[in-house]
Amino acid sequence: MLKFLARFKLPKGIAILVIIALVMLIGASIGGLVGQSVNDFSEQLPAYKETLQDKFVWLVTTAANYNILLDKQQLISMLDPNQLIDVATNMLTGFGGVMANSFLILLIVVFMLFEAPSIGHKVHLALDDPEMKMQQIDRFLDSINSYLAIKTAVSLATGVIAATFLWALDVDYFVLWGVVAFLLNYIPNIGSIIAALPPVLLALVTQGPLVSGIVAIGYICINTLMGNMIEPRFMGRGLGLSTLVVFLSLIFWGWLLGTVGMLLSVPLTMVVKIALETSEEGKWLAILLSAEQPEE
Repeated sequence: MLKFLARFKLPKGIAILVIIALVMLIGASIGGLVGQSVNDFSEQLPAYKETLQDKFVWLVTTAANYNILLDKQQLISMLDPNQLIDVATNMLTGFGGVMANSFLILLIVVFMLFEAPSIGHKVHLALDDPEMKMQQIDRFLDSINSYLAIKTAVSLATGVIAATFLWALDVDYFVLWGVVAFLLNYIPNIGSIIAALPPVLLALVTQGPLVSGIVAIGYICINTLMGNMIEPRFMGRGLGLSTLVVFLSLIFWGWLLGTVGMLLSVPLTMVVKIALETSEEGKWLAILLSAEQPEE
């Protein structure tokens, strides 16, 4: 983005301000929509509890018609209203934490943008074989940029399609679930599954098992199309990490850095892989991390 703005002969300081303003505008717009949806969702939790209780009553009555005895009070007690309030509180707290982390990340990006023009010269002075090392660094940066660009485009398309699909089925808070699908699509393997659970359960509460099943099938189709067909087509061979390594990196970085680590597990693992490839002692481990068949 900084290079793109430099083509218009903008001073570096102004270009950075433009980038910051654009990021803040997009972040504030999405944050406002998501925040309002979260607040509305938390306010509706008591109503959802009553709806579930009614469904339990219907389930007990229907089962009794087939001589199946169920304890209504025991079923209702499984739905603790305090737990529902805790869910809403945790969602609001988590959203506030995301906004705080976003501000911190924005500050880091600002300082990185100011330092970017001098990085190449510093690396050139610091390395023993600058030409070879710079080629490896350029290859790494190109791979990361390509991965993030394609992943962002696919995640954005996934979120938009999911939100549109939920809107067509009249599922509440479709904007919120679209944003959730967009963000969690960055998490390999399990992100799309986690993103599907809230709208599926909400559809079950508000519209019944038929619509809930349709939502579940729709999410499966969306994630199969985007994750197994479109994304691999544009990603090609990807970043050269095996599927097992991607899954293990998700667990490791998630344990180390939490949700942020899960979102950045692939780029962070790629940093480690490239670093190992640059040293003779670490090449063997880089080969183990790679998805490619090593040459004899």
